Amino acid sequence: MTPPNEPAASTIVERRTLTPNRGPGISAAAAKPTYEIIRTKQVDEYDDPVSTTEALTAPVAMAATGDAFKGTQRKAAKLSIVDKPFKKFTDIKDLIASLPDEDAMVKHNPKIKKTATSNRVAEEQRNVKVTAWIYAASREDDNDFHLIVGRKPGMAKMFITMEISGLPPASAASRARLEKVRDTYMNFFTDLPGTGYDFYKPPIPVEIGGSLFFDMSHATGGRPGPQDLRPHMPVVWEVHPVTQLVFEP
Repeated sequence: MTPPNEPAASTIVERRTLTPNRGPGISAAAAKPTYEIIRTKQVDEYDDPVSTTEALTAPVAMAATGDAFKGTQRKAAKLSIVDKPFKKFTDIKDLIASLPDEDAMVKHNPKIKKTATSNRVAEEQRNVKVTAWIYAASREDDNDFHLIVGRKPGMAKMFITMEISGLPPASAASRARLEKVRDTYMNFFTDLPGTGYDFYKPPIPVEIGGSLFFDMSHATGGRPGPQDLRPHMPVVWEVHPVTQLVFEP
């Protein structure tokens, strides 16, 4: 039997210690505990399998590519920030329950296109934030960090995807906020993930928020998320991009 908060043993390639960078002025006595990174070969269902070697070498190789966003599908939406107040939730379950029906979004009129110029539809014009825990993360080819965020450990499992966006050009209106969040994430995670999912033990508490996004690219076919958590991810809705992030609130 797989221990709690552990990925399937056959997918684990390495165990590492994450000592977060919590900033200056924190004494050893006051410092919070470290976390265990469990590096795996698990990938999103729509991605090609990765070997042990690829899972081990990808974090360094992908970091060397820089931070610019390299994707095209729904680029306009992914790099935009909704100019509306945040709706606060205390449980991922309640956030998910507030989302529009997935089938209705697939059949949306007008149709949600996957092109680079596809912007947000009315249902995506919402900002949300929630108290939650990061259970796993990977880095995508477009330079987004793919976070699997869930409920408090010990509660019935339920997860959703939230993405730390790759950066738009310096002239983009969203650049400053996206860069601030990305810097916050990369500063805390002194050991960043790669193609295969890193699992965190224990899960990392956060207050996290951003603009809602419907992942039309994966609304049919393969689903997002690592194989062990995917059965507990009921929607392809995302928070994308993340615009607020506080670790260990």
